[in-house]
Amino acid sequence: MTLSEKEIISRIRQGSRTQSGDLLVGIGDDCAVIRRGNGLVEVVTTDTLVEKVHFDRDWHDPQLLGRKAAAVNLSDVAAMGARPRFALLSIGLPAELPAGWLDDFMAGFMEILGEYNTDLVGGDTVASGGGLVFSVTIIGEVEEDKLLLRSGARSGDRVMVSGPLGNAAAGLDICRRKKDGWAEGQWPNLVQAHLDPVPEVVLGGLLADSGMVSAMMDLSDGLATDLAHLCAESRVGAEIESGSIPMTGGLRSAAEALDRDPSGWALSGGEDYRLLCTVPPDDEAALQKIVRNELGRELYSVGRIVDGSGVFLLEGEDRRDISYQGYDHFS
Repeated sequence: MTLSEKEIISRIRQGSRTQSGDLLVGIGDDCAVIRRGNGLVEVVTTDTLVEKVHFDRDWHDPQLLGRKAAAVNLSDVAAMGARPRFALLSIGLPAELPAGWLDDFMAGFMEILGEYNTDLVGGDTVASGGGLVFSVTIIGEVEEDKLLLRSGARSGDRVMVSGPLGNAAAGLDICRRKKDGWAEGQWPNLVQAHLDPVPEVVLGGLLADSGMVSAMMDLSDGLATDLAHLCAESRVGAEIESGSIPMTGGLRSAAEALDRDPSGWALSGGEDYRLLCTVPPDDEAALQKIVRNELGRELYSVGRIVDGSGVFLLEGEDRRDISYQGYDHFS
């Protein structure tokens, strides 16, 4: 494959045609958006997990994998400020898979759906000639006037993230080294971030209710790539302040032990499933106060939206283009 993931999606998007007046948002955001009436819209998202690409059974417990398969889609719904309602699950199963493995996977899948009041309503099962494949669709809803898209960022807005970045990428690195006898017990929080991400549905709803957020998406491919997607949809650029990127002490200690750059994990690692949003500067402090008072947590300001295009990292006097330098399936 010689095309990047971005180029493939662009080609598919160019060939698509909108045929329904009820489709408010199609390809290009975390979810498609469909008008339902009575002031509500439906949001619909699909993600696929492929063995040896997105997960490895050598270290990924089936119950936690079931949770993650749903979580990555619930995160997309959260990014729209919406509430998840229904799920569909399609599974490709290799012949040698033990029945107990699937039972554990489904236990985790149903567990996290229950946590977010989401019903499994259908799907499909097929035989797989290779490894396991899971495709999940989540349908959610939100009031149309509270819907958050990628396309609302404006020059001068602050760029904010909902928590420390890079933990999941570090956890994946640790899990991969387990095959060589690496002991991951020193950084269980990093490993947990990779194996069992938490979709920020409650926070997404709070941000939508605030009326202060101009654009939002979730962080699945890394800040460098996902912010570039948001900027492209909003037709703006962004500057990220290197010293403002939130990272945990555990991430830094793991980076030192593994001879890795912690900022590389934070900017480009992916699978954080934090929320990335933009906020007018006059609302920044007020929104941080709301989140702190309501949920006991922080929103971190990491940069600003600027005129132009692209995402740039500011390090002292240096201004370096980091656009789309995160995870890409085809790189």
